[in-house]
Amino acid sequence: MTKRPLILVTNDDGVNAPGIRNLIHIMNTIGDVVVVAPDSPQSGMGHAITLNSTLHAEEVKYDNGPQKEYSCSGTPADCVKLAVRELLDRTPDLCVSGINHGSNSSINVIYSGTMSAAIEAGIEGIPAIGFSLLDYGWGANFEPSKSFVKSITEKVLKHGIPNGLVLNVNIPNITEGGIKGIKVCRQAKANWVEEFDKRKTPQGKDYYWLTGKFVNLDGGEDTDEWALKNGYISIVPTQFDLTAHHFIKDLNTWNLNE
Repeated sequence: MTKRPLILVTNDDGVNAPGIRNLIHIMNTIGDVVVVAPDSPQSGMGHAITLNSTLHAEEVKYDNGPQKEYSCSGTPADCVKLAVRELLDRTPDLCVSGINHGSNSSINVIYSGTMSAAIEAGIEGIPAIGFSLLDYGWGANFEPSKSFVKSITEKVLKHGIPNGLVLNVNIPNITEGGIKGIKVCRQAKANWVEEFDKRKTPQGKDYYWLTGKFVNLDGGEDTDEWALKNGYISIVPTQFDLTAHHFIKDLNTWNLNE
């Protein structure tokens, strides 16, 4: 009998979010599942970790399926660190993060708690995937994406992922006509044009709400933004080595030691 893979499931929307509950149900059909996820929403936390306060992990039970399930007081990256170092009795064969409520395509990957959890697993040498659905609503419909999430996960378990890489998977929010398929993409060149909505408290103090508009500056048809706009799931192989290798040679011509 083939041993079932051990799959660590986490997210950034919180342990009770519909996205992670759907992801858990999919992973239950593939392997043995352990969940370690934040006890409250941690969207936009990026790769933050907890240094100046204590961490807590409480075993919880929301529904049947996971071998064990923990609600963690920390960030998504904390959840993976704690799972690997303290809560699991062996290294997981795979870490899946999500399914996030909202996009983590293009520049959003930098801010994403969902992807930071996957990246943290990748740093530990664990194959990892971040899944996101382009619907921010708590009532998002995950049904159209389930077969794709399962297929992608099974292929990662079969083929593996090179060390230093994780997969960033974004799923279009499509109900009519269905998802067209999967495209392997590069990250689009895009950014947020940000503004702050300045207001005053009743006591006269200024406070600010961050607002903004997402602007795609990339016309390429090989990008994640193009794929999503045209009804495809995008997969971007993402690396956490941020070195600009192409610039090293030029930088060495600056005679920095003179």
